[in-house]
Amino acid sequence: MTTLQIIIASTRPGRLGLPVAEWIHAAAVKHGGFDQVELVDLAEWNLPFMDEPHHPRLRRYEHQHTRDWSATIDRADAFLIVMPEYNYGYTAPLKNAIDYLAHEWAYKPVGLVSYGGVSAGTRAAQMIKQVLTTLKMTPIPEAVHIPFVAQFVDEDGALRPNETMDASAEAMLDELVHWTAALAPLRARARQQAA
Repeated sequence: MTTLQIIIASTRPGRLGLPVAEWIHAAAVKHGGFDQVELVDLAEWNLPFMDEPHHPRLRRYEHQHTRDWSATIDRADAFLIVMPEYNYGYTAPLKNAIDYLAHEWAYKPVGLVSYGGVSAGTRAAQMIKQVLTTLKMTPIPEAVHIPFVAQFVDEDGALRPNETMDASAEAMLDELVHWTAALAPLRARARQQAA
């Protein structure tokens, strides 16, 4: 059984990350390549700024919020990160959430769904790849980049994608399924070693 988690990186009130994430969630469910598709909203998690005294590689978590976060991320097999671009970079809540853990991220592929103005969040998407690969994650080349995202959000707050966005999502999900299967033996070995 495979689990895809969609991480919403923006926590800002009035954010457009939620409708973007709801659209890609529906697309992933319709795609059918994963047994479970979960939304992981960093605004709901509200993780404090890193407050664990031990290095994450030790997995000696002292706080319940960290143990809960660890269990959530550990059960995923792949991720989609829905992210805006802040000053050419990714959001501080996303970096904080990533830095809480180490082993839980390993050998899992990642698709990036970025949004913003003229750049469509591509600079932030490129920047986060260095962080992801350091944790043994595999960012895939296929992605969804949404320029001038507000034009795609209707009066009810729902994202209305165009054909390019739908086609990009389909290609990204196809590739994510391939990488999830290819990395499965490494995830299994890592989980066995952690047990």
